[in-house]
Amino acid sequence: MGHMVVVMVDEESRLLREKRNRVATLRMNHPRRLNGWTFPMQQALKRALVEAAQDEQVGAVVLTGTGPYYSAGVDLGGAMRPMHPATLHATIEKANYELFDAFIQFPKPIIAAVNGHAIGAPVTTATLCDRIIAAEDASFRTPFARFGLPPEGCSSILFPRLLGERTAERVLGSEGWRPTAKEALDIGLVDEVVANGALLKRAQAQAEAWLSEGYTRAYKASATKEELMAVNRTESKGVADALLSSRFLMSQSRFLASKKKRGMALAFLGLRLTRPLWALLLDGPREAGRSTA
Repeated sequence: MGHMVVVMVDEESRLLREKRNRVATLRMNHPRRLNGWTFPMQQALKRALVEAAQDEQVGAVVLTGTGPYYSAGVDLGGAMRPMHPATLHATIEKANYELFDAFIQFPKPIIAAVNGHAIGAPVTTATLCDRIIAAEDASFRTPFARFGLPPEGCSSILFPRLLGERTAERVLGSEGWRPTAKEALDIGLVDEVVANGALLKRAQAQAEAWLSEGYTRAYKASATKEELMAVNRTESKGVADALLSSRFLMSQSRFLASKKKRGMALAFLGLRLTRPLWALLLDGPREAGRSTA
């Protein structure tokens, strides 16, 4: 018989853990926030992966969510904190790199059991897993271009390889196409679609089959760990650059205003308007020449 261990990191981050037959299931369990990847949630996920990697009683991991969302993605507004611009840039770059590196470095087979809507980093981290099994109600969206952000989570190489250049552009680019589970299966983004109520049973069965077969960790699209680490490093710098750009600050202000979050919208607008001043502190003279980017 298996047993469940519930880890309450804090009121902003909930992650349930269940271990059965050497398969650890990590369930994001904050449906009120659409299982969004706040900073505490990201820390909880990374910590759980580290512990699963070190646990000799765990041979494989299943990652899933609670409710209609797998995860609504990273809290971009929460990535911004008052600090020296150069420090903020370095902090964002490091946090982005470490989030995806946790999946790249994980040494055991991992399945993304996508139970519902997945947006942004939860989609790209899923492609860093060995297999994606989606429930019929799942959907996938990477709205990076909408906010003036570049691809992340190694999607700049994995998406074109998995989907083809044209389809990858539809998903990652300005169209922001959001495929359903069936469409994601058709284009090669997911490996299997099952009935909503059968998702975790199927993921558990797949993980147990891998363990009995002696399956070892593999990456999609014939990628190597070293290649993914290098791409993640490059993408993470691009993300940090973009999050401090005028385009992102303005788009985030408009997005927050559309959600009636006027205080935060004004804060991002203020950052946008004062950017020509504080951008000089990002990296000295090199940044001064592109302070209105």
